[in-house]
Amino acid sequence: MNAANRRELAAKAARLKELIDAPEPLVLANVWDAGSARVVAQAGFPAIATSSAGVAWSMGYADGENISRGEMLSVVARIAAAVDLPVTADLEAGYGVPPEAVAETVRGALRAGAVGANVEDSVAGTAELLEFELSVDRIRAGRAAAEEAGVPFVINARTDGFHGGVDDPFAETVCRANAYFEAGAGCAFVPFVRDAATIARLVDAIDGPVNVLAGALSPTLPELREMRVARVSIGGLFSLMAYSRVREACRELGGTGGYGWAKDLILHPEMNALMS
Repeated sequence: MNAANRRELAAKAARLKELIDAPEPLVLANVWDAGSARVVAQAGFPAIATSSAGVAWSMGYADGENISRGEMLSVVARIAAAVDLPVTADLEAGYGVPPEAVAETVRGALRAGAVGANVEDSVAGTAELLEFELSVDRIRAGRAAAEEAGVPFVINARTDGFHGGVDDPFAETVCRANAYFEAGAGCAFVPFVRDAATIARLVDAIDGPVNVLAGALSPTLPELREMRVARVSIGGLFSLMAYSRVREACRELGGTGGYGWAKDLILHPEMNALMS
């Protein structure tokens, strides 16, 4: 990484952290390829987040770290090259259990042009949490790799206490999130929670900014703002919406032979202009 590239990445990383720490929640419309990234950027979102599920599906894999680190990062690199905004990548469980695997994933993310990443603390593709001290060491190793590169890379430390498998998910989540902040995380990501009262309690108990995963049954953005949630992401929902529309179009095209599905689309010249 040359000095100019390091300065550019450092500025984008600082901007990402600034957005997370701002009074208003950072709303992230997760993307899965360069085209969706350009559409989201044009819509005015201040940062780009990738969806690991969306990327995996687009490459023919099931979600859950079935895609390799190299393949995932190749897509992240295309996305980062397509926009001028900070890019934070969902890098699943870091593509390896040892702390050095997370460090290598952070180094790879920086080479790809990303300035932040989700790192999960559960065994890839399962609800089983990794051992506590190991999980903390993984975040610490990712932070050390970023510091070695000279970029304030934002680790969004995901803790899966509410995914099932622990007796007291609230206590486990708070304990892990706070330990991850001490190890160098810049945000704590707590998915699988939709209950407003629980989200509010988590925000109060966790000593740093909290990211929640929003969906159809989640509190609204104004409600999450009132709870002081710092970051709101939607995971693979946009990619699922796109695939759902294709499936609906197939039913019409193969059924009545109609073209109702072709109405109100982005026009070919507009999409070409967006990509140029």
